[in-house]
Amino acid sequence: MGGTEWQYAKDAFGSNWIAPAGPHITAFENNLSNISNGHHIAALSSGTAAIHLALILLGVKREDEILCSSFTFSASANPITYLGAHPVFIDSESDTWNMCPELLEKAIIARISKGKTPKAIMLVHLYGMPAKMDEIMHIANKYDIPVVEDAAEALGSTYKKSPLGTFSKFGIYSFNGNKIITTSGGGTLICKDKELIDKAKFLATQARDDKPHYEHSEIGYNYRMSNVCAAIGIGQLEALSERVLQKRKIYKYYKDALSSIKEISLLEECEESFSNFWLTTILLAKNSTIDREQLRLHLEKDNIEARPLWKPMHLQPVFKECNSYVNGVSEDLFNRGLCLPSGTNMTIEDLERVVNKIKEIYEA
Repeated sequence: MGGTEWQYAKDAFGSNWIAPAGPHITAFENNLSNISNGHHIAALSSGTAAIHLALILLGVKREDEILCSSFTFSASANPITYLGAHPVFIDSESDTWNMCPELLEKAIIARISKGKTPKAIMLVHLYGMPAKMDEIMHIANKYDIPVVEDAAEALGSTYKKSPLGTFSKFGIYSFNGNKIITTSGGGTLICKDKELIDKAKFLATQARDDKPHYEHSEIGYNYRMSNVCAAIGIGQLEALSERVLQKRKIYKYYKDALSSIKEISLLEECEESFSNFWLTTILLAKNSTIDREQLRLHLEKDNIEARPLWKPMHLQPVFKECNSYVNGVSEDLFNRGLCLPSGTNMTIEDLERVVNKIKEIYEA
């Protein structure tokens, strides 16, 4: 917490706005719009809910196909299945670890040849690192396929100085407890088109028609953010730039401190990209004398939690029957990569402890 959240939350309680409606939701949406190139905002209960509504608004139906980044958390793909549609997974490129443009176009051509023009592209900005947006949007526009940017991990990151989530038809942010800012739970759908955001808010409040009684002409969802959570979010947004700066300092500390270990590398920004470095990730060399699991367990013995990178969706048991276009990049990253402790409340002593423990196993 940055310090002001409690004041906004007390104001929400004091004004008796506790439900998923109220002035703090409006203020939070307006404040987020101000840092998102003026895009319209729908504050929702989760980033997953935002993805679900984006797909509904794009007209996704049963048996449709959605091209989806494979190297991601399952929440990027799960809403596709809520609608009876099918994810088609696209592997990564090694520069940003995000969706590979070459494989994306290959998959589009292949699906069209089978009479299955993809309904949308679900693109993820992994660990806060911008994807190759120029290339991906060029391909998407070439085949007239809308893009949904899952920027759940990437609030505060930019590409060509524009916020991620603003390049495509819809953008998604998450405010889950582990994100760069949090509303305890929550997310937002963002879009240039006000009518689409208004429709999202309508669907998110059980699709109640404009009648004096309760009448429903469409299926709706209980997806609106609560006013109390939005109040927390207002305070959190005030600290966003500070959080991004701290995340980048953590990344630089690890990068400098681990530079003496030639078997370890870190994901770096590409030209015209600016990452919030939501998590600092390391990659062990293919010829490393220590493998990923040895290092993870070595850290765990000292009560330091490091996690493997996301296990690609095309390798997940639940998605084993789905089509995928792979090049081996994400599977290799999963086998060799670790997420290091990256919380913004970490002290220099905490960071030194992690680094010293890593050096210990390589010097043994």
